[in-house]
Amino acid sequence: MFKRFEQLFGVDLGTCNTLIYQQGVGIVLREPSVVAIHKETGQIEAFGEQAYAMIGRTPANLEVVYPLKDGVIANFDMTSAMLKHFISKIQGKYNWFRGSQIYISVRCGITEVQKRAVEEMIVHKGGRKSVTIEEPLAAAIGAGLPVADPIGSMVVDIGGGTSQVALISLGGIVVSQYVRIGGMSLDQDMIEYVKRKYNLVIGERTAEEIKKNLASAVIPEGDVRMDVRGNDMMEGLPKTISISSKEIYEIVDQFSMSIVETIRQTMEQCPPELAGDLMERGILLCGGGALLHGLDRRLQQETGIPVYLAEKPMECIAHGAGEMLSYKLLASGHHSAGSSKPSKITETDAVLEQVSGK
Repeated sequence: MFKRFEQLFGVDLGTCNTLIYQQGVGIVLREPSVVAIHKETGQIEAFGEQAYAMIGRTPANLEVVYPLKDGVIANFDMTSAMLKHFISKIQGKYNWFRGSQIYISVRCGITEVQKRAVEEMIVHKGGRKSVTIEEPLAAAIGAGLPVADPIGSMVVDIGGGTSQVALISLGGIVVSQYVRIGGMSLDQDMIEYVKRKYNLVIGERTAEEIKKNLASAVIPEGDVRMDVRGNDMMEGLPKTISISSKEIYEIVDQFSMSIVETIRQTMEQCPPELAGDLMERGILLCGGGALLHGLDRRLQQETGIPVYLAEKPMECIAHGAGEMLSYKLLASGHHSAGSSKPSKITETDAVLEQVSGK
């Protein structure tokens, strides 16, 4: 039987940010998914917020690294050390993490080997048992969509490294697509634009500020301007320029249309019976990139389908992963580590029964 005292946690191990959700409590950790390492020794000097604060300000012997890329683990050792650090931060307040059951989200389309690596890492770092759940399904659960019902629901999750579009029905993902663009790639596009047009080198954090203050997925009504500081490539000296929202729109427009195209590709594979559900129920927009100004309106204009922003777009995945037991389902292809049995109803009621084939 399921142990009542056993705690359930959901982990959103994202390219940009890591969130940990405890069932019945809420988000108990939110940290940037970054580490600072010593270039010569390889020793990790800082994690999370402390490492993020170093971006663009590190001495020559330090480097700030994102150990995940395109939604998957790029450096296992760094990711493992980072996760261990995050878990240690909540152990004091939530010392039941060790020995608890952990649901961890993964990107659609990753290999079985990649899933298993994530699960075993969680168990090794303290979880008694870990189960992977695909991010769009977790987001749908976190947003309160009726994922177990015979109704089509579409989720557009725009993360830091990738953007995913998935059609969900009867507790499983019917069809999904992902593209390797997200908030980080949009930042990089802005860095390249400023370098190309103004011969000015700016950092990641400056690009992010431009995105927050000027970026819009719809044509700006006015012409808002912002002073941007960087290093002049010609003279090698600090320089300040003024950038307008209208010129930034050209960059964001390409990003927006890539998302639109991914939605269209997913719709092309959508069963006719579910297409009508989408016209009635609309598309859920979530992830950090969903906060881009006007993106919901732009996607609705281009697709003709209602689009609405999740109430807490950055928390949906972690929330949904931590609330799996409430839905009594687990989409096929998910695995659990820490058990000799395949994913199905077990003595701990840990893995939820799939209610439909995909």
